[in-house]
Amino acid sequence: MGKKVLLVALLGCLILFGTGFADDSADSGDVDATEDAVVEDDLGKSREGSRTDDEVVAREEEAIKLDGMSVAEMKALRDSSEKHDFQAEVDRMMKLIINSLYKNKEIFLRELISNASDALDKIRFLSLTDKDALSAVQDLTIKIKSDKDNNLLHITDTGIGMTKEDLVRNLGTIAKSGTSEFFSKLKDSSSNEASDLIGQFGVGFYSAFLVADKVVVTSKHNDDDQYVWESDAASFSVGKDPRGDTLKRGTQITLHLKEEAAEYLQPNTIKDLVTKYSQFINFNIYLWESKKETVEEPVDEDEEESADKEEKAESEDDEAEVSEEKEEDKPKTKSVEKTVWDWVLVNGNKPIWTRKSSEVEDEEYNEFYKSFSRDSEGPMTKVHFTAEGEVTFKSILFIPKTSPVDWQNQSKNKDRIKMYVRRVFITDDFDDMMPKYLSFVRGIVDSDDLPLNVSRETLQQHKLLKVIKKKLVRKTLDMIKKISEEDYEKFWKEYSTNIKLGVIEDHANRTRLSKLLRFKSSNDEEKMTSLADYVSRMKDSQEHIYFMAAGSLKEVTSSPFVERLLKKGYEVLYLVEPIDEYTIQALPEFDGKKFQNVAKEGLNIDGEVGKEKMEVLNKEFEPLTAWLKEKALADLIDKATVSARLTTSPCALVASSYGWSGNMERIMKSQAYAKTGDANNEFYSSQKKILELNPRHPLVKELRSRVENDEEDVAATELAMVLFETATLRSGYGLKDTAAFAERVEKMMRRSLGVSLDEPVEEEEEIVDEDAEEVVDEDGETEPPAKPVVPIDEQETEDATPSEPDVAEKSADDHDEL
Repeated sequence: MGKKVLLVALLGCLILFGTGFADDSADSGDVDATEDAVVEDDLGKSREGSRTDDEVVAREEEAIKLDGMSVAEMKALRDSSEKHDFQAEVDRMMKLIINSLYKNKEIFLRELISNASDALDKIRFLSLTDKDALSAVQDLTIKIKSDKDNNLLHITDTGIGMTKEDLVRNLGTIAKSGTSEFFSKLKDSSSNEASDLIGQFGVGFYSAFLVADKVVVTSKHNDDDQYVWESDAASFSVGKDPRGDTLKRGTQITLHLKEEAAEYLQPNTIKDLVTKYSQFINFNIYLWESKKETVEEPVDEDEEESADKEEKAESEDDEAEVSEEKEEDKPKTKSVEKTVWDWVLVNGNKPIWTRKSSEVEDEEYNEFYKSFSRDSEGPMTKVHFTAEGEVTFKSILFIPKTSPVDWQNQSKNKDRIKMYVRRVFITDDFDDMMPKYLSFVRGIVDSDDLPLNVSRETLQQHKLLKVIKKKLVRKTLDMIKKISEEDYEKFWKEYSTNIKLGVIEDHANRTRLSKLLRFKSSNDEEKMTSLADYVSRMKDSQEHIYFMAAGSLKEVTSSPFVERLLKKGYEVLYLVEPIDEYTIQALPEFDGKKFQNVAKEGLNIDGEVGKEKMEVLNKEFEPLTAWLKEKALADLIDKATVSARLTTSPCALVASSYGWSGNMERIMKSQAYAKTGDANNEFYSSQKKILELNPRHPLVKELRSRVENDEEDVAATELAMVLFETATLRSGYGLKDTAAFAERVEKMMRRSLGVSLDEPVEEEEEIVDEDAEEVVDEDGETEPPAKPVVPIDEQETEDATPSEPDVAEKSADDHDEL
């Protein structure tokens, strides 16, 4: 204790000594400080100084002022103000919930069935720890019964039921979700099955008022008596059920339907709604339904006696009588058709996507696909997976065996992918759940944690939709990739256009899609080849993937553009579908190899050696190429040059690197919605082409010789024009002036046959009927003579035996033709 006192005293002395020394230093330094420097008064109060000075405090107060009030004034205002709770008009709130929250009235049945499913799940969870929870009723079912006579619809479940307090608290409080409260209690438990619960918002029950004027809820909980809750959407009442515990356990909802909602009493309508929205609920749903059955009923005594008399009267021998006596020993019955009422299972299909794929047989997949797609055939292939990440969901995707006829109609393809949340159907009205080129894919997506709006009809956040879409596309492409080679031929026959469209539109998955492409090629004109196989067969010196597009296989194989490539053993892809050239244009390269359209400039077959050879030939043919460019075809071609791609054809018309090939020009001009005079189309179609000449062809050699001798040679000019027009046609382009082309061909035919170019066509003789009499009408005008009426038999005779003048005329005509 003494040591502590001594330590404290020592510490106090040190503090006093330090304070005195500081005062002495300050006093002795005043004069020196004044003489040496002047200290500013606002040091430390600038914006660069301390942030805790009075200027900063003032600025902060200024920044948080509200409508000119300071912080102190705001505090005083809050201390003196009165606090009130928001008031809501319950009637108006109910009308908003009932009439504005839901788009479709039919949603009510989905919501009520979902509530019943939650009630069944709750009692099932409790039964895991409480063995007596299911003692009253063992079956966990939902039953729907319509009463057309009284305009009532009953939905009954054997779930957990509600006490009187639950009825008041859950049904009497808007947006009070009993399921959410139950779920929160289970969060601390180790059970993972709580995710099966459907309800979230506590307003689904009130959708019943979409179709009902009054709703009666009868409920029995294990811990309470049976109570009845009744409401007309304006107020509600709760009372003990005078009938006793008729339900034993569970809840029955009775809807007094409106007149305009009478359709929901029809069994077929109820069945369709259950199948659409709730067919994959975990529990069996039964519908009270009638059916016709043929039953055997005993015959009355009077009827039996009259039947015996008739039989005895008809019998003629003793043996018949003996047999009748034997039959009398058996009770006689008759077949009667009766209407029988019974509970019929509605949701026979089970959600197989909740099981592991290894536990599901192929036959189950096929039956499931047929049930929800309404396809008579099974799928071509399928994929069953669980995706995890930003959003977790389970999915099964199917590819039909045949392509839908209307797959391009996006408005009809919205129901291909069905969205479920906890096995309850939400919507299939998606514009972009799958891209257009994969609109043929059928399937379901089921998630436990998708963000829904309060009506549970649409999703809230589009960001998660994009994530789901991305995963669905990837899984679909993986599924297609795994199709066997034999089945892939069938797939390609049905969906080749879809995959090619995907290459054009889907930039993110273009590389994956390019591996799925198949084309015919010069390697095998019958069997399709992939781009990977083409690359594996390329020559060592080959740098490009060669392709040629045309309207048919015959046209592409006979094209002048592929002559030399095929002769030198290069493989050429044959693009014969209208979309093929678009597809290749959208692919910059494949496996490091760029594509080369052999109908466009830039084709180099022989490498550097070939370039040097072409330079020599171009100089040799320069007089001809210059004459064609400047005189003969001045307004028709961009330039003329020697070709490295021709072997047997005299010339070809080649497009520039960014111009239209003949095939593309044909496609663009055939567009149904193409406008006449479209600036874009006019620009491409009016571009001048390159005329490539075959330096080894005799016609080209002759033309070169004539031009070198006389540039004004008319025959050379005519030959150049005909060569240009034939090259235009052989290259796949159309002629702008077909009449002029026909005239030039006719002149060449006249010369080849020795017919003078000036020789005219003979005039046709007019046929005049000398026996015809002129008839003058009332106005004084001459009318042509009326034809005499000839009997049919005489007409046939006259037609069969022509007159002598006709025969002579016909002979003269035949002579003229010869």
